[in-house]
Amino acid sequence: MVACPACGTPVPAEATACPRCHLATSLFSAVVEAAGNARGADPTYLRTIAELISTLDLTAPATVPEGPVQGLLARPARFPALSARAAAEPPSRTPEPVAPLRGLPGLPPATGVEAMRHRIEEYFALGRRLDLDFTEFERRYGAAKLTDDEPSLDALVREMFVHLASSLAEEYDSALARRNELAPLVPTPSADVEFDATRRALADGDLAGAQRRLAHVRDTLGTIEEEWAAGRILLTECDLLTQTARDLGVDPAPALGPFEEGRSSFSKGKRQEAERLLARAAVALWAVIEPPFFDELRRQRDRLVQQRAAGVDIGPALTDLKEISTELRQRNFAGMLFAFRRLRAFGEGAGPAVGDGSEPAPVPETVRPTRAD
Repeated sequence: MVACPACGTPVPAEATACPRCHLATSLFSAVVEAAGNARGADPTYLRTIAELISTLDLTAPATVPEGPVQGLLARPARFPALSARAAAEPPSRTPEPVAPLRGLPGLPPATGVEAMRHRIEEYFALGRRLDLDFTEFERRYGAAKLTDDEPSLDALVREMFVHLASSLAEEYDSALARRNELAPLVPTPSADVEFDATRRALADGDLAGAQRRLAHVRDTLGTIEEEWAAGRILLTECDLLTQTARDLGVDPAPALGPFEEGRSSFSKGKRQEAERLLARAAVALWAVIEPPFFDELRRQRDRLVQQRAAGVDIGPALTDLKEISTELRQRNFAGMLFAFRRLRAFGEGAGPAVGDGSEPAPVPETVRPTRAD
């Protein structure tokens, strides 16, 4: 009996998949090997890409980029800017909705010159915290308070209230959009409580209290985003790998079990478990798509050789191919797949396809590497 490398569940020798996360046993060795690359050797696929690059870049030898290959969870959490989900996958969880604001609150009563002056000073302080330009209000207030002009002070109170309430409503909507992006993935209970308190404060006309609550909301959402950033990246990577597998005509099912288990753990707030499962799922999905992925890279290489012979500048595509190698070394599957998509788009758009009846430029057999096992 062996342990599943994704979730750690004991797996009988005769089983074809993990009984918990359903990772295919045929992928166990690939996940174990990728979980650290303890030998420190360059994976065969990196050498394969180096040889493909040398076919196109005649000025450089076929060398693998320098530096150690990143372990499964040791890679930098970086890739091109993305929303929380890059593919049309269903959300991890169905969060309780947070109510939006409906209309501006009513102005609390303030009678008498002293009460209005006190209210205006509070509004000026709040305006500074919100970084609003109250220059015109300051000019009008300076003139009105010299003579204690009550109608002018009353007008100022009303106008400043509307201005501040509108600004706070915009901040509320912005924070709510940010929360609604996170909530289908991870629980946001503390932020939801602050949203409710913000609405109550605004309904009571307590603008300063609403601003303090919104500041707590922003801080809370920032903490959630920071704590769950790695998991969100891994979710996106698994989405992209799954979509790429299907684009390449491969069934990702043998590697989807850890992905679904990881997404479920993510939605339940089990961050460390989710990250471990999703990281293993990403490598398992990579093992599934690796053979057709390199078949496609070779097809694109042949196309680019033909296009170069026809006088097309293939520099951008060569840059993308080098980026694929660099991102794979860093275990940055999302960045790698974005470069791969750009490479394919260049090949499809820059000239005739190999196999369309035209004769491609010959490619020496010595630089046609076999697929990595």
